[in-house]
Amino acid sequence: MSDVHIQPKGFSSIIANLGIKDSQDDFMTVVSDVPASISAVFTQSRFAGPSVTLSREVAKRDRARGVVVIARNANVATGPQGLANAVEVRSGIAQAVGVDPQELVIASTGVIGHQYPMGKIRAFLADVPALQTADFQRCAAAIMTTDTCTKHAACKVGNASLVGIAKGVGMIEPNMATLLTFFFTDAKVSPEVLDDLFRRVIDKTFNALSIDTDTSTSDSAVILANGQAGEVDLAEFEQALYDIALSLVRMIASDGEGASKAMEVQVTGARDNAQAKRVAKAIVNSPLVKTAVHGADPNWGRVAMAIGKCEADQDIDPNKVKIVFGETEAYPHQLDEVGLQVVKDYLQGKEVLISVDLNIAEGCFTAYGCDLSEGYIRINADYTT
Repeated sequence: MSDVHIQPKGFSSIIANLGIKDSQDDFMTVVSDVPASISAVFTQSRFAGPSVTLSREVAKRDRARGVVVIARNANVATGPQGLANAVEVRSGIAQAVGVDPQELVIASTGVIGHQYPMGKIRAFLADVPALQTADFQRCAAAIMTTDTCTKHAACKVGNASLVGIAKGVGMIEPNMATLLTFFFTDAKVSPEVLDDLFRRVIDKTFNALSIDTDTSTSDSAVILANGQAGEVDLAEFEQALYDIALSLVRMIASDGEGASKAMEVQVTGARDNAQAKRVAKAIVNSPLVKTAVHGADPNWGRVAMAIGKCEADQDIDPNKVKIVFGETEAYPHQLDEVGLQVVKDYLQGKEVLISVDLNIAEGCFTAYGCDLSEGYIRINADYTT
C-alpha cells in the first residue's frame, strides 16, 4: 500500500529547506491544477494556532487548490504577529503558484511559542522554485519533526489514485482531528459526500490513535479530490481511504516517541461504540498498561484497572468482562505459571493485541497506540534544548 509509483493526476509540489532548524527539508506545498473538493478536520485545542484558524475558513468553502506546510515551528501562542506571519507565508506562496490565498490550507508543526524566522522565510518567498510533479515521498519527509521515518501510503481505486501522508510521533491524542495528515486523490467526489465519508474514516482511524494523551495545538487532517480521473465507486473509495488512513495510523503508533512496540486494543461487547471507545482509550492511554507492555510484564490487573476507572459506565460488570493478550485469556481464567510465561513471551513481540469483551451488547471499537519507555522521557525532556 506504499507504492511510490502511484500518482494522482493534476497535483504539483514545491519542497524546500527554509532553515527553520537545520538543513533538512522543512517546507512543502502541494497544489492541484484545478479546484478540488475539500474536507478537513482540525484540533479542538483552545490553543489552536493561526494556521488552524486560517485553514478552518478554507474548509468552509468546499473547494480548495492546495496545502502549505512549515515544519519545526508550530507558530502557536505567538499572538497577532504569529497570525500576520501565517497570512504572509500563505499569501506569498499563493502569489508564487498563481492561486487565491483563501484556496490554500496552511499547517505548521514543531515547537510552540516561537515566532517564524521571517527573515529566512522572506528570502525564500522572494525566489520560490517552480512547481514540479508532486513528490509525495519527499513531502512526507518535509513535514517530519521528531519522526524517525516517513509515513506515506497509496493505492488505486478504479481508475483513480489515492495517496496519504502523515507526520506525528508525540503530542498525539486526537480530539475530532489528528496530528498532520493529508490525502490527495484524482477521484471525482462531491464536497458533501467527501466530507461525510472523510469524517467517518477519521473517526475510526486517527481518532482511534493515542501516543501520550496530549492533544496537539496544530492537528489538521485534509483531503483534496480534484476529479481528474473521473468518478469512482464510493463504497470502494471509502474502504480504500480507510485502509490508507489505518496504514498511516499503524506507522505512527510504531514510530511513537521512544516506542519499542505498537499496541492495539480491541473492545467488544460494549453497550454502544461510544462506550467501547472510552474503554479502549482508557487502556491504551494508561501509563501502567503501557509500561507493562514495554517491560513484557504479564500484569493483566493493569488492564482491569484501566477498565474499572471508567467510572461513568456503571453497567460494566467485572464478573462478565474477559481480558485476552494475543490469543491467551488472562481474565477471568486465572493464569498459572505456564500461562503467565506464554503472555510474557507474547509481550516480547513488536506488536501487542489486547482484547476486552464487556459482554453487555454489540458495541465495539479498536484503539491504537504504543508502549511507554525511557526514550519518550529523554526525547521530551530535551525537546527545546
